Amino acid sequence: MKTMIAFDLDGTLAESKQPIGDEMSLLLKHLLDVAQVAVISGGDWPQFEKQVVGRMQGDAKLERLFIMPTTGTKLFRYDGTTWQTIYNDAFTSEERDQILAALNKAWDEAGFGGEQTWGERIEDRGSQITLSALGQQAPLHAKEGWDPDQEKRRKLQGILRGMLPEHSINIGGATSVDITRKGIDKAYGMRRLCEHAGIEFDNILFMGDAIYPGGNDDPVRAAGIDSIKVRDMADTAVAITAVIACVKA
Repeated sequence: MKTMIAFDLDGTLAESKQPIGDEMSLLLKHLLDVAQVAVISGGDWPQFEKQVVGRMQGDAKLERLFIMPTTGTKLFRYDGTTWQTIYNDAFTSEERDQILAALNKAWDEAGFGGEQTWGERIEDRGSQITLSALGQQAPLHAKEGWDPDQEKRRKLQGILRGMLPEHSINIGGATSVDITRKGIDKAYGMRRLCEHAGIEFDNILFMGDAIYPGGNDDPVRAAGIDSIKVRDMADTAVAITAVIACVKA
């Protein structure tokens, strides 16, 4: 049986940028009783606080929970009192300026514009820069309708890959494109996690909704970690329930 269960966040444990529900919080608590748990996503620490950490049951074994913001380029762990930063692979100022300029140019070149936005479109997360087409606070109904077939983001992805050949550009969430250093994707994050936690890929099971070519969960599968593609939170809940039952059997 796997000793660590890892998850994507948006579309897997929760709706895009929304807190995990009561059922998911309880399932994660029970899962932490039988395994270590990791959550990896493109959002930064404040987003994880809102979506996961702040929603965990008070008696959950948080010392067994690994929080991995910005595609795993950061790691946070609970020391029994507070959450501590274990590592943070941040961009240099030169890299940041190059990426921001490319994002603005690519947006114009793709011919997008005129969309209503809620909050900033581009967010600097330190070790990852993310473009959210409708803004960081866009409501879920608007995000779900903007690019359901990913055609718009694939166009942006193609333009950005030409502009930023030394960086990784991945589609994530409902409206976002994530930019990290070349070779930094969720597989990189999982490798860093393994180094820190002293575990092997064979001991990890990963669940994500974006396990498909170009999806930001797919590098985990491609790296050789056993993975389950889920459609939504209901699928994830069923899978977690099955894992807990198998461990207790």
